[in-house]
Amino acid sequence: MTTDIKITRRDVLAAAGATVAFGPALTALAADEKRLFRIGACDWSIGQRQKLAALEVAKAIGLDGVQVSFGPPGGEFDLREAGVRKQYLDGCKTHGVEIASLAMGVLNSRPYASDPEAEQWVADCIEVLPKLDEHVVLLAFFGKGDIKGKPEAQKEVVRRLKKVAPAAEKAGVVLGIESWLNADDHLALLDAVGSPAVQVYYDVANMHYSGYDIYKEIRQIGRERICEIHAKEQGVLLGGGPIDFKRVKAALDDIGWTGWLIIEGATERGRSMEDCYRDNQKFLRGVFPTAA
Repeated sequence: MTTDIKITRRDVLAAAGATVAFGPALTALAADEKRLFRIGACDWSIGQRQKLAALEVAKAIGLDGVQVSFGPPGGEFDLREAGVRKQYLDGCKTHGVEIASLAMGVLNSRPYASDPEAEQWVADCIEVLPKLDEHVVLLAFFGKGDIKGKPEAQKEVVRRLKKVAPAAEKAGVVLGIESWLNADDHLALLDAVGSPAVQVYYDVANMHYSGYDIYKEIRQIGRERICEIHAKEQGVLLGGGPIDFKRVKAALDDIGWTGWLIIEGATERGRSMEDCYRDNQKFLRGVFPTAA
């Protein structure tokens, strides 16, 4: 009995996506029995949005790295400027931490679907990422930028992403879509763009509180289409809320995914952010194998 094996365009894109997002590192990790994760935090969550001091704070907390904000041009720490990039790279060496990825939270108030400047800022970020030897930027679609239930806005996002995706592919970087969309809609958007340089930035708390089965969704989206993950809770520390991180790890193990877990939120009243985040990173290291 013979079996016909059909390779779809989606299969090809997914395989290519793994190469773009992780390159040789993924191949090496796939060969290891013990896959290692790295633990970071959003610079805004540790009170240092688009500030160089985020690196020092991350070190004090015990993190491996920081997700750094990328905003409009002209700020004090505008990564478009070579001197600022050098400050960040030097700071990483000084404090022994890394830049995990970049994030464009500015798109929540300046929607990518409609703002011409926002479209240019994403193009700017694609140019900046390889200059930092970074590969992932989070594109946020919340607030004014929300595209859930808005087919015309989604079509425009697809049009803009298709226009910029070739530059992202050439640069070896990934644009991570973080939105209120469920797994089906996220995958439909990715398929419409048709580029391995556009993937899902998965936030476990956002998706859980939207009513989605996050453990099923992680498996559905798959390794090659999740570029990074926000480890998040609302009003409690990680491990103290409804997100079952052991089940999250089981889902990631099933698809063979490893990479950065970026802590967001997850603080509780009456305690400092620093103390909360020390506990958060210790909790994650107790669930996910890391080098630390």
